Amino acid sequence: MERVLVHNGDVTLSVLVAGEGPTVVLLHGWPDTSALWDDVGVELLAAGYRVVVPDLRGCGQSSKPTEASQYAMRLLVHDVLCVIDAVGADRVTLVGHDWGANLAWVCAAYLPQRIERLVVLSVGHPTSFRSAGLEQQLKSWYTLLFAHEGLGEAFLRKNNYEAMHVWMRHPRVNEIIEELERDGQMTTHLLWYRRNIPPESFVKDPPGLPPILAPTLGIWSSGDLALGERQMTGSRDYCVNGFDFVRLEDLGHWLPIDAPREVAQEIVRFLQRS
Repeated sequence: MERVLVHNGDVTLSVLVAGEGPTVVLLHGWPDTSALWDDVGVELLAAGYRVVVPDLRGCGQSSKPTEASQYAMRLLVHDVLCVIDAVGADRVTLVGHDWGANLAWVCAAYLPQRIERLVVLSVGHPTSFRSAGLEQQLKSWYTLLFAHEGLGEAFLRKNNYEAMHVWMRHPRVNEIIEELERDGQMTTHLLWYRRNIPPESFVKDPPGLPPILAPTLGIWSSGDLALGERQMTGSRDYCVNGFDFVRLEDLGHWLPIDAPREVAQEIVRFLQRS
């Protein structure tokens, strides 16, 4: 893959680009980097797509602002727009997982002319997520810790990263810990939470967004400890040109790593069908 540097003001994003064909942009979430998509990307390249995979701001080899204000959603959306422009794409398929899925939803809402199709893994539409009731709020307990400077970091590091090994269950946990302890990323990753999920969001009304015009595929796994099915299936109400739902059984949260071929096949089926 070719590495391209994309600039959005003072922020520089490291972006991997490979292949020819329709452009698919892959957005990672917490606590990952572009490496989350390595195996899915190989499958999409083989299927004839051009694959574009950024390290999002605060992560990997991209710039890491240290102020929470620099992680406002409007700035994150503009990062994605800068990536799309830099690779010379008019319209793209946008694919996101975890925070990348949340960001992909907002991009589709506010950049409808640039997002041709949308694929979201694990995380449903922001309004659906916030409307999914007490069950989802209980699953999201950890965001209350992450919202507080120093507390989230201390929790993740406590007892030799016990929470990351036992609770998070990331399949590449040792690599993730090593990456997070590099260049202050343990904090810069958490700034996504501190700017965009303040504690008061647990009691405030859900956000309103413009309707999603792009045909959308939502993929959710029954073993996801942090995200319930309702917050994904409820996304249908906000997608005016169709919402397809795929439920994967007996898989956890980290679908791009645990089931890359299955994920890629579902993406390709969706793109060919729509």
